[in-house]
Amino acid sequence: MNIHGKDIKIFTANANPSVAAQMARHLGLPLGKSEVRHFSDGEISVNIGESVRGSDVFVVQSTCCPVNDNLMELLIMIDAFRRASAGRITAVVPYFGYARQDRKVKAREPISAKLCANLISTAGADRVLTMDLHAAQIQGFFDIPVDHLLGVPLLAPYFGSRFGRQERRELVVVSPDLGSVTRARKFAERLDAPLAIVDKRRQRANVSEVMNIIGDVKDKRVILVDDMIDTAGTLVNAAQAVLEKGGAAEVYACATHGVLSGPAIDRIRDSCIRELVLLDTIPVGPDKLLDKITMLSVAPVFAEAIERIYQDKPVSPLFG
Repeated sequence: MNIHGKDIKIFTANANPSVAAQMARHLGLPLGKSEVRHFSDGEISVNIGESVRGSDVFVVQSTCCPVNDNLMELLIMIDAFRRASAGRITAVVPYFGYARQDRKVKAREPISAKLCANLISTAGADRVLTMDLHAAQIQGFFDIPVDHLLGVPLLAPYFGSRFGRQERRELVVVSPDLGSVTRARKFAERLDAPLAIVDKRRQRANVSEVMNIIGDVKDKRVILVDDMIDTAGTLVNAAQAVLEKGGAAEVYACATHGVLSGPAIDRIRDSCIRELVLLDTIPVGPDKLLDKITMLSVAPVFAEAIERIYQDKPVSPLFG
């Protein structure tokens, strides 16, 4: 793989060690030697156990819960590699935290997604590799190149193989809100299925009220498509709406990021959703792995993206 005079090295902090190990395995590489610990006062200590001088370094770290610890681990690791004279540093962030704070909704609010982008650049990253940002425009917050992978090319084939040809004729892809329409449309195109939309009105943070269904879902197998599931309120309400108001026969759901905070697991357990498919951009503990939750690995697509970046090849074929 060494084509331009420097080697490639994959390192991980504490958020995604298993996913990072899978990426390295797909590339036929050992995981880089590093240790990220916390001192008794909570400060983070990073130790890089091998030379990275002139190397193409990829640091794998989702900024998921605990968000601030994982973000600081990423920043400190990037700084360590920069000071160790790494040739190029790519922050591989399968899940980019703070992405929902991408604009000012009311007066005197921060735009935290922009702040995080600035911090990653200032720490010394040369580029960012991520998946399904909450708003694609966040790519513009960075002053360094961003390769933005999509979850749909991984999720859609799963449902395509799960249902037979006759069953696929009864599928309808549903966006749980207006913000996910573009994502759901791409998903529907891959399955050659019609699209419907749940129109909801959000009253306050993490609380939503479903109003009506735009499109025909009566007696259909519905697949709800979203970028992330946090407290699962939107997803569960949408599932109930397509079943009760729309007359759907069955409800399935999928999302790229399973944040699963607060009452999410209880809501999903008690919901009418038959199966929820998530990608492992965020590690899901065994206490949250319900029988109806299926996890798919992002390691193969990230590994191919890393190889393409290293070889200076386009990443766009991965969107096909």
